Amino acid sequence: MKVIDFRFRPNTPDVMAIGESKMFKALCDSINFSAKKTQPLEEIVEELNQHQVEKAVILGRDAETTYQWKGSNDGVAAFVNKYPNKFIGFAGLDPHKGMAAVRELNRSVNELGLKGASIDPYLAKIYVNDAKYYPIYAKCCELDIPIVITTGPASLVPEAVIDHVAPRYIDFVARDFPELTIVVSHGAYPWVNEMITVAQRNANVYFDMSEYEFFPMAEAYVQGANTIISDKLLFASAHPFVDFKDALQSYEKLPFTDEVREKVMYQNAARILKL
Repeated sequence: MKVIDFRFRPNTPDVMAIGESKMFKALCDSINFSAKKTQPLEEIVEELNQHQVEKAVILGRDAETTYQWKGSNDGVAAFVNKYPNKFIGFAGLDPHKGMAAVRELNRSVNELGLKGASIDPYLAKIYVNDAKYYPIYAKCCELDIPIVITTGPASLVPEAVIDHVAPRYIDFVARDFPELTIVVSHGAYPWVNEMITVAQRNANVYFDMSEYEFFPMAEAYVQGANTIISDKLLFASAHPFVDFKDALQSYEKLPFTDEVREKVMYQNAARILKL
């Protein structure tokens, strides 16, 4: 079966340095992240090919203002340029940079060739519907590109507040920007039912459930996909925090119908990415 991985970062040495970052060090220490091996990019791509992963979305990240982590959109573009048939890049943006973030998004799309935007509200320490994000959302609409909103419990991330990424606030953004394609990463766990409802009631909201597929209550994600939101759920591995090969094996165990499985693993993402 063909696969699109909607949350993937290559486990090259520069990417794996995030394990020592101010924001994720405690989390990474708790999961022994430093023991995960690094690989040359060529080897990573070969493994993706072996497992029928046709495309992988590489998300940039910029949390410089709050956590002194300035992601490199040029670095994301370098991965894409080396393997343009395998990788699709999204620009990481820091909302506290104001119009500089908007200009960076414009540069990333029009000069670097990236295909979307990526934000981390709990790392920005503001709500997803904060006014600081609205120029970014408007620019995404103008450029006709999707945006990934990273959510989840933010386990062991210092000073993070998970309420900043609760689905009820994403609902405001979906209402205010009906032309904006929104992908909620990590399924806004633990607000499982709320996430399903926000995706069901807004035509422009999609989500993945990466890292939380087997957490308590997560079975509702699968139930929702098999019933009312079959066009809304996407496969994402969260590699390298979860090895994409392990994630693929896990999804084989999830009780999707055959039709829904094809949608989750490939078709829904292909539609968003206009493949």
